[in-house]
Amino acid sequence: MTVAQSQRSWRASREQFKPQWHHVDASGQILGRMANKIAVLLMGKHRPTYTQNVDTGDFVVVTNVEKLVVSGRKSEQKLYLSFSDYPGGQRKENFASLQKRLPEKILMLAVRRMLPKNKIGRHMLTKLKMYKGGEHPHAAQKPQPFAITNGRQGKA
Repeated sequence: MTVAQSQRSWRASREQFKPQWHHVDASGQILGRMANKIAVLLMGKHRPTYTQNVDTGDFVVVTNVEKLVVSGRKSEQKLYLSFSDYPGGQRKENFASLQKRLPEKILMLAVRRMLPKNKIGRHMLTKLKMYKGGEHPHAAQKPQPFAITNGRQGKA
């Protein structure tokens, strides 16, 4: 075996890849655990053909995002910060008030922080579709249901 043959390895390319669509129902799901599973699907790490420099992830449709839950007292204590670039322009909002106002933003921020911080990561985030309520306009893509467990297999 020559040196050139030993260095060959398979890499995914965009032409070889066909993305799938997954549907996740967020009713009663824990925010962090669900965001982790969604980030893995968006990156494509659930596939054996995962390649770091190619977007091999799938599309994810999330419904009922207003029914996400967090454990403990995080609904009152967890803060989301924003800044307007003006002096004194820092705004603070807790989880409960942001969930009433913009529930999609909570999940988007959690998933975004778990993706790569580069162009590919920003492209992966565009494949996340979130909706209030149980209806979504992506029925033509036939998304497959994806079950997310809360990590409590022994408890009912």
